[in-house]
Amino acid sequence: MELSKKMQDALNEQIKEEIASAYIYLSMAAYCESINLGGFAKWMVNQSNEEMSHAMKFYNYIYDRGGRVVLEALDKPATEFGGPTDVFEKTLAHEQFITGRIHKLYAMASEEKDYASLGVLQWFVDEQVEEEKTAGDILEMLKMVGDKGQGLIMLDRQLAQRGG
Repeated sequence: MELSKKMQDALNEQIKEEIASAYIYLSMAAYCESINLGGFAKWMVNQSNEEMSHAMKFYNYIYDRGGRVVLEALDKPATEFGGPTDVFEKTLAHEQFITGRIHKLYAMASEEKDYASLGVLQWFVDEQVEEEKTAGDILEMLKMVGDKGQGLIMLDRQLAQRGG
């Protein structure tokens, strides 16, 4: 069964959102580098790469279903933040935004009885649970240690350990 035009358009929009996420996280990485938090920057670079891999999952899926990918323009991401806590508050909020978009796609696939898309989207539903938990956990640690001092340095070292 071929992908419906409505689903194809929605998935193309999600590709844009995933690439925009990568762009946002890369901008956050650059900010973290600028304030000498290399571990935070590495974590954000890895997050950016992961978001690009999500975009490519949608890209490949559209073609697997006989559809066509059409890329849209991206907005310029924010470049200045109020410190590491602000970065992770925005990260969590952004992941919650993406979760909402994935849920809408899932609902659309359900309405269309597009079982193949439901299978792919279930992976993203599960992934978003992990994304929100991780961002939320880091944010809670930041709230405990603050944006300055030894605790922040220790957290920076911990975040530098993220594989990518």
